[in-house]
Amino acid sequence: MGIFGSFTKSKKENLDKGLSKTKESVFKKLGRAVVGKSKVDDEVLDNLEEVLITSDVGVETTLKIIERIEERVARDKYLGVDELNQILKEEIAALLEENNSGDVSDFDLPDTEKPYVIMVVGVNGVGKTTTIGKLAYQFKQAGKKVYLGAADTFRAAAIEQLEIWAKRVDVPIVKQKMGADPASVAYDSLSSAKSNDADVVIIDTAGRLHNKVNLMNELAKIKKVMSRIVPGAPHEVLLILDGSTGQNAFEQAKQFTKATEVTSLALTKLDGTAKGGVVIGISDQFKIPVKYIGIGEKMEHLQIFRRREFVESLFSES
Repeated sequence: MGIFGSFTKSKKENLDKGLSKTKESVFKKLGRAVVGKSKVDDEVLDNLEEVLITSDVGVETTLKIIERIEERVARDKYLGVDELNQILKEEIAALLEENNSGDVSDFDLPDTEKPYVIMVVGVNGVGKTTTIGKLAYQFKQAGKKVYLGAADTFRAAAIEQLEIWAKRVDVPIVKQKMGADPASVAYDSLSSAKSNDADVVIIDTAGRLHNKVNLMNELAKIKKVMSRIVPGAPHEVLLILDGSTGQNAFEQAKQFTKATEVTSLALTKLDGTAKGGVVIGISDQFKIPVKYIGIGEKMEHLQIFRRREFVESLFSES
């Protein structure tokens, strides 16, 4: 296990603080759902359904959770409302476990031919460049040699922002001028990283969803070029989603999973929203593991998603 493997007190505090808006919202709603009730009955379950849907868990996932709780109520007969929180935590954690969300314990890398290649996708404004920078920082802190590739050549600002992060984290960046062929940048990035014995390369890409066919073609071309340099690359396609957009994040996930084969997810900006429930719904609906969550502006505020700690934080009173 790497140096980030244990869930320290400071990480728990950061997580609790980052999810505070969602926690506060959920607890107010849960309080109203069980007021005047001593046991979990149909009315409580109807109210709980509303709590989860309005917390952006999503309708389909909410119905799954309610069904699981109904089974427990039928089995245990007189389930008290004071036990509802614990049951919620257990059932949601189990659901996330089925989708392999929260399986990674630290910022370590799988055993693959070096370098390990992460292709990052997502629309503009979701925190893509910031997440890449924070990810580079965390990998570097874990003792890895990191390279960045600026293959979002559609916007000059994207290249400049990634450069700023490369300087902050003090890692090399491979770039070309705006309008250059993204696949060419990816090729150069992997060639340079491989010749310098890098451990991990993080490639930024453009996210122009308004023209999905072009996006699909571009991402396919980038992947093909990278696999020539490093067999099996990209080893990971990481989709960045803005957690504060709630149901809009579902739509983005739907579009990107059609455009390319997404293998992992990062949910950003959870500290600025009461919509943290979106993490649960997206993991369940897309069967793609949530790997990282963004819970603040500092570099260490990008955390590995740990399902049990997340659920414990979300459904436990401060």
